[in-house]
Amino acid sequence: MEGPNKFIDDLSKLMTNAMGVAQGAKTEAETAMKGWIDRWLADRNFVTREEFDAVRAMAQKAREENEALAARIEALEGARKKTKG
Repeated sequence: MEGPNKFIDDLSKLMTNAMGVAQGAKTEAETAMKGWIDRWLADRNFVTREEFDAVRAMAQKAREENEALAARIEALEGARKKTKG
């Protein structure tokens, strides 16, 4: 009765090897797809979230400085009008 058991053992080994090959192919496909997506995004000059947040913070700071300067100019012009008037 060695025949059926040997067949089942061989089939089991074959299936185990096939699963290993399938897992390797899956990993390779995922790596290739990630590389392709990274290149595609890089070609389109998209910015990272960190870069976006940094520029946004700079813009907010510039906006606040502009508002402060506008208020200062307004105050100086008001003081100038009082001295002339």
